[in-house]
Amino acid sequence: MKINTTTLAGTAILATLVVVFDYAMKFSRLKIPFPWLPFLKFDFTGIPIVLSLLLFGFIPGIFTSIIALVAILARSGDFIGSTMKALAELSTVVGMVLALKYVPKFKKSMSFVLGISTRCLVMFFSNLMVFSYEAALGMSPLTAAFNAIQGSISILGGYFIYEAIKSRIPSLVQKNDE
Repeated sequence: MKINTTTLAGTAILATLVVVFDYAMKFSRLKIPFPWLPFLKFDFTGIPIVLSLLLFGFIPGIFTSIIALVAILARSGDFIGSTMKALAELSTVVGMVLALKYVPKFKKSMSFVLGISTRCLVMFFSNLMVFSYEAALGMSPLTAAFNAIQGSISILGGYFIYEAIKSRIPSLVQKNDE
């Protein structure tokens, strides 16, 4: 894969935005806890990750997910929490890529469905590694609901901004729509 200057600069800016969102939302206390599992919190860090996928491709989407891991780990020192967040966002991107690449019709709709489905499935199995089997199974409906909502925020926000950029700066996205 050849990475040009635009892709490199755009990915760096979006990765920086991931860090800014994470720190700003954490220290301003704007992260909204999920009512039934308050250790899970809604935020906007997934939007630049999805946007990097849509604008620049799969590798930049992976890179911004890794930056989320590093930023959250540096801020909190919580290896498990930062890994789970990065894994959740990465699995969303992987599901979206599968739909965008292999589903010829309804690409946007299918990327939404497959992105959220992949996220929920991966996070269920990740929870099995962190919690006991009974706890992970008991929490699974709530974690699936949380991941569906958080994945929707990331994907819808990413598509919303992508469409705005596409209409205003078509030269930035033309090469990726082919």
